[in-house]
Amino acid sequence: MKFRRRQFLHLAAGAAALPALSRIARAQTYPTRPVRIIVGFAPGGSTDIVARLVGHWLAERLGQPFIVENRLGANTNIAAEAVINAVPDGYTLLVATVSNAISATLYEKLKFNFIRDTAPVSGIARGTFVMVVNPSVPATTVLQFVAYTKDNPGKVAMASAGTGSGPHVTGELFKVMTGVNMTHVPYRGDAPALSDLLGGQVQLYFSTLAGSIEYIRAGKLRALAVTTASRSEVLPDIPTVGEFVPGYEASAVLGLGAPRNTPTHIVDKLNAAVNAGLADPKLKARLANLGGTALALSSAEFGKLIADETEKWGKVVRAAGSKAE
Repeated sequence: MKFRRRQFLHLAAGAAALPALSRIARAQTYPTRPVRIIVGFAPGGSTDIVARLVGHWLAERLGQPFIVENRLGANTNIAAEAVINAVPDGYTLLVATVSNAISATLYEKLKFNFIRDTAPVSGIARGTFVMVVNPSVPATTVLQFVAYTKDNPGKVAMASAGTGSGPHVTGELFKVMTGVNMTHVPYRGDAPALSDLLGGQVQLYFSTLAGSIEYIRAGKLRALAVTTASRSEVLPDIPTVGEFVPGYEASAVLGLGAPRNTPTHIVDKLNAAVNAGLADPKLKARLANLGGTALALSSAEFGKLIADETEKWGKVVRAAGSKAE
């Protein structure tokens, strides 16, 4: 009888352990086939490059290809919708950006709720925008630019990479916090905005650092400030906007998201793998060259950051009266 009782207890303990063992086995086997990373921006841009860097790291770490797929349109909403509608099995991921936070307010009739319908996976990087002017503008500091704009009402045009883009709302936040009045001129991306800034058709642009750094170094554009709370490692002598406008901060947040209901063990495995990459000196250096700093967060912390960014930029979009084109 004792033997049978002991045997029963062993069997019961083994049965109880099966769910835990099953979860461990699933975590160890993922991924077993290629994983897609959907990017809502064009190939060759800074977001695309970061996605490919992280994809390469994950492929080496997890033993399967991580393939970047570019799906452009509607301020990254086409890419987001593709991921949200995908099977929640960890094989379709999204590079989540500040554009997703902006779109929540900019678009009145989205087919999804980004916060509700995605599972935050991990942070990747926090990038800065650079406040750059054409050299013909007689201002070398933020305060001088504010004074110049107020002394020349209606004569200063601010470029953007499109209505609702990161450069656009970054500029709108600047307008709200300084009281300047500038004409918004939207372009279809970073490159054409920079082209017209170089040609003097517009006077100001809050550019990605990767897009403008060589023009700044060559003296073709003048950098007045960076938009993050801290100075950039790449442009250490350039002040932050916040040094002149207390409380100002704007950054290009990048991370990974997945469809809602993606299993926790998959999210956790991806989070650990990404954070291991963000601790790697070579990957950190590549991000720094693109104007970004590593953003190692838990999935919960990244989810809170998305929620905070959505609230922040929602207020700016409403204050500017911006609507999707």
